[in-house]
Amino acid sequence: MASWLPNVIHMQSEFVQATWQTIYMTLISSLVAGVFGLATGIFLIVSQPGGILEDSFLYGLLDKVVNILRSIPFIILLAVIAPFTRYLVGTTIGTTAALVPLIIGIFPFYARQIQNALTEIDPGVVEAAEASGSSPTEIIFRVYLREGLPDIIRVSVVTIISLIGLTTMAGAIGSGGLGDIAISIGYARFENDVTIVAMIIILVMVFIVQFVGDWLAKRLEH
Repeated sequence: MASWLPNVIHMQSEFVQATWQTIYMTLISSLVAGVFGLATGIFLIVSQPGGILEDSFLYGLLDKVVNILRSIPFIILLAVIAPFTRYLVGTTIGTTAALVPLIIGIFPFYARQIQNALTEIDPGVVEAAEASGSSPTEIIFRVYLREGLPDIIRVSVVTIISLIGLTTMAGAIGSGGLGDIAISIGYARFENDVTIVAMIIILVMVFIVQFVGDWLAKRLEH
């Protein structure tokens, strides 16, 4: 190991810390962005033309906001919202500061994924619920969220995996985590073993998320 990974051997504690930082950024961002993204996706599906709460103004507004935020490259978003990040957390460096751009960067993507997932629900089921006198709230929870749960889990997995990738980009500006180690040490100092090990740890995290998500989706489908 010492001959194959000479630099990694001396950085074991740094790798442990960086891994936990990546998990922290991914977990907190997933929870917060998940709430905002799920709510936005639901509002998009119910307010769209022909929706159970059709509202062209609300739908148009949310649709444009989601499209605009999704169109901004994340590395540019990091710089653009730096003043806002500093206002909220007092700094633009560190794992906590990275949460702000991560949430803003991923929730529009998740919202659109939720909208697409709920669109796949059979309109006849929604119409039957309306005909039986179900309220919009009941339709949202008993039809959209219940019937669409397997697909919601699948798009959540895709979103979390994308979020793990964004944490590595955030590492380029000092957010910490595995991306920071891979760039500031592995790449900048030509220590290729550091970069490779950081990449392997990230791949393991992605595989775990994918496996758990697929397992849950299959269980719920049955």
